[in-house]
Amino acid sequence: MQSQPRPSMKEHRQPDTPVPVRVCVRLRPCSKDSEPCIRGLDSRSLELVNWRNAKETFKYQFDTFYGDTATQQDVYCSSVQPILHHLLQGQNASVLAYGPTGAGKTHTMLGSPQQPGVIPRAVRDILHMVREAGCWPDGHNCSYSVSMSYLEVYQEKVLDLLEPSGRDLVLRETPDHSIMVTGLTERELSSFHDFEKHFLSASRNRTVASTGLNSRSSRSHAALVLRVAQSRPLVPARSAKLQLVDLAGCEDNRLTGNCGLRLRESSVINTSLLVLGKVVDALRLGQPRVPYRDSKLTRLLQDSLGGSAHSVVIAHVAPEQRFYFDTLTTLNFATRSKQVVNKPFAPEALPEPAAEKTLQKENSGKQKQSTSKEGPLVAEKPLGALLPLDQLEPSLVQRVLRLEELERQQGAGHRGLPLLGTPKAERKALLRCLEETQAELEKMRQQQKELEAKELLRAASMPEPPQAIILPMRQVPIPQKRAPPTEDEGILVLKRRSGPGGTENAVPSWELTRCQELTVRGHQKLLELLNHGSTRELLSLKRIGPRTAELIMAWREQHGPFVTLQDLQRMETMTAKKVATLIKANTLDCIQMLLPPGPSALSLFS
Repeated sequence: MQSQPRPSMKEHRQPDTPVPVRVCVRLRPCSKDSEPCIRGLDSRSLELVNWRNAKETFKYQFDTFYGDTATQQDVYCSSVQPILHHLLQGQNASVLAYGPTGAGKTHTMLGSPQQPGVIPRAVRDILHMVREAGCWPDGHNCSYSVSMSYLEVYQEKVLDLLEPSGRDLVLRETPDHSIMVTGLTERELSSFHDFEKHFLSASRNRTVASTGLNSRSSRSHAALVLRVAQSRPLVPARSAKLQLVDLAGCEDNRLTGNCGLRLRESSVINTSLLVLGKVVDALRLGQPRVPYRDSKLTRLLQDSLGGSAHSVVIAHVAPEQRFYFDTLTTLNFATRSKQVVNKPFAPEALPEPAAEKTLQKENSGKQKQSTSKEGPLVAEKPLGALLPLDQLEPSLVQRVLRLEELERQQGAGHRGLPLLGTPKAERKALLRCLEETQAELEKMRQQQKELEAKELLRAASMPEPPQAIILPMRQVPIPQKRAPPTEDEGILVLKRRSGPGGTENAVPSWELTRCQELTVRGHQKLLELLNHGSTRELLSLKRIGPRTAELIMAWREQHGPFVTLQDLQRMETMTAKKVATLIKANTLDCIQMLLPPGPSALSLFS
């Protein structure tokens, strides 16, 4: 492939909407000790061997296919460079690197000093375009500025890489349905040296680790955001952004050998990529709900997929047989992404008061010329008198009033001038349109009155409904909850009531009383078991499991016996609520251990 020249202002064209997502596939070179399972057919097509039958193949076709001999320059000039000029038109652009781990995504996006990738080439070209656009004779005195932000999505947290703080940044949606990251650091770029200074230091903050397939595997999704702001003397400033996204690769943990933290990272990465596939399917099938909010990654890419950006997806595949199913999944994702359609647009800028004054001066000159040719014009009613302002939207009313103000300013020196220098024929057509609108509104008012009259007649002919009898409300007392008994109240026991002796066959009387002594003895027995009991005895107590029993034994060996039961709170994982529950659950059992067996136990309370 031959390299293309840098984009310039002369090449700018308005894009056709809608614009499908452009999908490219890049094949990594195959290792020497493995047979490839994929091969290219031409610059757009490839075929994959059927794993069930080696004699059959699956054929795929994309916008561009880059074989294992394609260079960084080929990928950039053919797929990325053509979308950069949209930034100067106020439209967003996005480049996504997708594929399994070890397929070469980071190499495509970053490259090396000898073979720079997409990111350094795009930054250099954007700075060149901005510099060229500012010097262009037909640039209407435009001034441009370029700034950068760098972030990563690590374990569903959006982290700033330029100024890392560990704080999870919040994603919000602007009124024009664009996604912004609140609190994200932004750096101005005046040269490529500024970009290198900020980007190289921020790249060291990205989370990478070694796995069984890659010595420096990306453990997060990284996104570099380049913002191009455009300002003119008479119109508000507008900006566009370019997102360069290096996605973390989907991982097969049977090949990577991940465990512990690496395994959790891999699980989060695979989940976010699964949600990305669901978003693509929802957009492709035209479903009413697109699950952007199910993942921070898809929320961040809302502009790139189904949004307002010119998007390019570069899918990376590995040719080895052991990556066969990862390659098959990547190609299927790329095929579905081709059917996603974006709708790029540039926000329209309304003129400021300074621009209105300029328009007034130009129109005044035109009106003087038309007056000299056509003769004096008849004064006409203002536009606000011809429109029902109370029935229009507030924004439209404000625009009408502003137009009237301009008309009065123009008519101060020249009475009877048409509104804003509008030609007489167009003015008459406008008045005719206003008359038709008023007639339509009057017709709608008459229909509304007729409907109201019919409703009144129908309501009058209907019998009156019976009146409901409302009884006075009765106040029901709300029972108050009794506070639970405290530990000082003691244990309820059944005790013989003291009194004069009766006959031999008389039935003895009993009463319930609280015994503080039993509670204290039960606590002492529980404290004794905790200080001197074996592991088996500790496990026989309620609310004590193997883990808690080990902690109690270790505490006794290190700090000695417990002085009070409340000392249990000093142990790890033991809170005041857990200690209170443990004491309450075992007090009665400890009291039962102190009592002698049989009916003679009642003699303690008699």
